[in-house]
Amino acid sequence: MSKIFKAIGHLFENIGHFIDKKIILPITKFFVGISNKFKKNGKSFEKILTKKPGLIIVSLVVAIGAFLIADSRTTSLIETSAEVLYNQPISATYNEEAYVVEGLPETVDITLIGRRSDVYLAKQLPANDITVDLTGLEPGVHEVNLNYKKALSSVEYKLDPSVATIVIYEKVSQEKELNYEVINKDKIDSKLMVEDVSLSTDQVYIKGKEATLNEVASVKALIDLENLANPEVGTQELKNVKLVAYDSKGKKVNVEIVPSNVTATVKIASPQKEVPIRVIPENYDDIVFGKAISNITTDVTNVTIYGSEKDLEDITYIPVYVDVSDLSEDKKYSITIKKPSGVRAMSADSVNVTVSLGNETTKEFNNIYLEYENLANGLVVQAVEQNSTTVTVSVKGVQNVLSNMDATTIKAYVDLEGLGVGEHEVPILVEGQDLRAKYSSLTTRVTLRISEQN
Repeated sequence: MSKIFKAIGHLFENIGHFIDKKIILPITKFFVGISNKFKKNGKSFEKILTKKPGLIIVSLVVAIGAFLIADSRTTSLIETSAEVLYNQPISATYNEEAYVVEGLPETVDITLIGRRSDVYLAKQLPANDITVDLTGLEPGVHEVNLNYKKALSSVEYKLDPSVATIVIYEKVSQEKELNYEVINKDKIDSKLMVEDVSLSTDQVYIKGKEATLNEVASVKALIDLENLANPEVGTQELKNVKLVAYDSKGKKVNVEIVPSNVTATVKIASPQKEVPIRVIPENYDDIVFGKAISNITTDVTNVTIYGSEKDLEDITYIPVYVDVSDLSEDKKYSITIKKPSGVRAMSADSVNVTVSLGNETTKEFNNIYLEYENLANGLVVQAVEQNSTTVTVSVKGVQNVLSNMDATTIKAYVDLEGLGVGEHEVPILVEGQDLRAKYSSLTTRVTLRISEQN
């Protein structure tokens, strides 16, 4: 009742403000204006007001004006009007443990129809819930009426919609294995990573209608790294971790999950490995004639890389590619280091490379054994000619590089990928560990015979 009285008081307060603004203030301004207009003839105007007939006429005019204004306001207050309250929530009463209800709208719109003053008052009153009582209804299709308790009997209320067609299903449950998914990985330092997560339970129950439960392919706990209080190496606990059910296509499925959340223990680690930088010249053959690379230096020789232990295991160096085409004198390059696949962070992201040139000489290395790569399983290979098992390799570079070069650092090979039984003529490829030199085989191609293994 106190809220109703407050609303009524608020209404009369607004009416008082209206009269003060629309009646008292305009009349005051009116007389001030007349006074200013007849300022020179003030005595004549004063005489009119002091005489009884003049005073009666002025009072009559003021009274008629006040009546017209008040009558207009009163008419507006008693006129019929309509207001719409949008998106009013619905509450349903039924056994939520035993049944699932579909088809019931979450909200309705309420139209208030009545006198303007009543509608205004009704809008100030707290809205009552729209209710629907489903108690006693069995599984199946039902048409139910939505009910609304009127705040004022003088106002007509219309609901849209006022009737809902619903379907009631028996609620069933299934046990599901609980997995986890780590989200917002970019919210923590890139040098850190989640090494392991343990959940307070690995089994949950999903509840709903049977057809919906059959859509659920997985239930996951969403480990949101943004919720970590202080991400650092060690173990942290996350409480109230949200659980979500997904179908086979990764789309969320609306089912009840018991429990609705879990506690997760998150182990943060920072696996790292230090590896050297390896500068690889590109387009070496395009260096100006008669010149070769005498030295390659970098201002950063090693970098620390971060990632999972599995990803870091096979990384032995970080390649940095330098285009030396048309190089005719010593040159300094500033190169951005590209992160290899699986590397989350590096201790350096750029390197300065200085390439020095010298006069080119040539040296030959004999009896380099020919190796075979990518031969398919179940096959064997042999050279058609007896003398095709070794080759002579020509190496071009500056004198101090070639004089210190060992033949064991040179590899000659053929790539047999995709080749089957029969004779094949394939190119000979050569590479060496010292990238300051250029390598080539004096024998460019070799004929090999591939046969099935006995």
